Amino acid sequence: MILETASTVMARLSIRARLVWGAALVLLAFLAGAGWAVQQAHADSVRAARFARLQSTVYLLMARAELNASNALVMPVGLAEPRLSLPASGLFASIANADTGEQWQSPSTLGLDPPFQRRVATGEWRYEVLQGAAAGQGFLAAAYGVKWSVNDRSAALVFSVLEDKAAFDREMAAFGRTLWTWLGGTGLLLLLAQTLLLRWGLAPLRRVTRELRRIEDGEQARVQGHYPSEIAGLTDNLNTLIDQERARQTRYKDALDDLAHSLKTPLAVMRATLDDTSQLPVTVTQQMAEQVARMNDIVGHQLGRAGASGAARFAPPLALAPILNRIRDSLAKVYADKNLVFTVDCPPALSWRMDEGDAFEMLGNVLDNAAKWAKQAVTVRIWRDTDHGTDQLRIRVTDDGPGFGDLQAVHQRGVRLDEQVPGHGIGLAVVRDLVASHQGQVKLSNADAGGAQLDIVLPAA
Repeated sequence: MILETASTVMARLSIRARLVWGAALVLLAFLAGAGWAVQQAHADSVRAARFARLQSTVYLLMARAELNASNALVMPVGLAEPRLSLPASGLFASIANADTGEQWQSPSTLGLDPPFQRRVATGEWRYEVLQGAAAGQGFLAAAYGVKWSVNDRSAALVFSVLEDKAAFDREMAAFGRTLWTWLGGTGLLLLLAQTLLLRWGLAPLRRVTRELRRIEDGEQARVQGHYPSEIAGLTDNLNTLIDQERARQTRYKDALDDLAHSLKTPLAVMRATLDDTSQLPVTVTQQMAEQVARMNDIVGHQLGRAGASGAARFAPPLALAPILNRIRDSLAKVYADKNLVFTVDCPPALSWRMDEGDAFEMLGNVLDNAAKWAKQAVTVRIWRDTDHGTDQLRIRVTDDGPGFGDLQAVHQRGVRLDEQVPGHGIGLAVVRDLVASHQGQVKLSNADAGGAQLDIVLPAA
């Protein structure tokens, strides 16, 4: 579940966010690796330098060490390294005689017990980091084993020098703070520069997005800007697609208009022939009249269905209140003899991405059917619904007529509305096809107070 959520979040990241995060991670990994390498190299260098100083101190001790007649170790009172004579100075020295078990320690060890190295092979240098008796106490140690000979006397001596590691740790901590401060500042500057470069590099994509939004809002007809070669092909293809879509819509509507005009003349001739009842029997005249009316309805249905633009991504927002008012005024004149009361509830600022012809066809048919069967009142309400996290347009039309009758038959799969709903005819079938082309839904019901209720739900394009 956690992996699925992370992958979903990553999939929703913009290209700019992906590049910024990717660059930040790569930069962080590089700076961390480089900082660690520099810090280790500096630690090795400082440690080697301190071991070299300890080695020099061993040579100073060797220069002053002597053996007396009884083969005992003799050291002068004053030493060349002043810190060896100062108690608790942090630098300590020891000379151990492996043959006699004798050990000399520098005055700086007064009251202390440093962990000197006492067994080192002759001719061997040993460099170590030793732990003291106290918690957290450490020493840098250098020891050298030597076979000491004076005339006919010899002794196996181990020269050992220790330095308190605290000074080394402080130096490394100071260097680490300085190093990571500078690397952190450099990383922030590099990340800022990378972000600015990405913003500059992706600016053409943002311009394309703004142009597409203006096309969707109807503020311009096509992509107009000049873009780099990497996306110029995309913008050219978008313009071609938009032009082809508009040309196709125009061609379809022109063809449908031509078809409508071509069919009107034969139908008019047939009706005129049927009007002369003297030439045909009454039964034949009635049957032909019914079929002509049927043909006329089918033509109107198919023309309305084929002419539907459907959900159009690049259609400009259409104000619905003016269209609704025009339809209401027209129907009030058509049904003036019924003295119907039309109640319209639509916010003046409400707009929706829809072809104007689709809006007139959809609203006109449902209101015409409601007015046809209403007794006194027709109510239409249009509102925008965003309560459930989705943007939807809702249309509700009610009348005080007899209602839809057998709703179960109306909602059967494959049943045509114009065949099952008396009086609501071809208009509701056209509405159903228009709503389907917008990926919407139509719901028919009988109002609680009597009459019919029709609900249309259209999702945002």
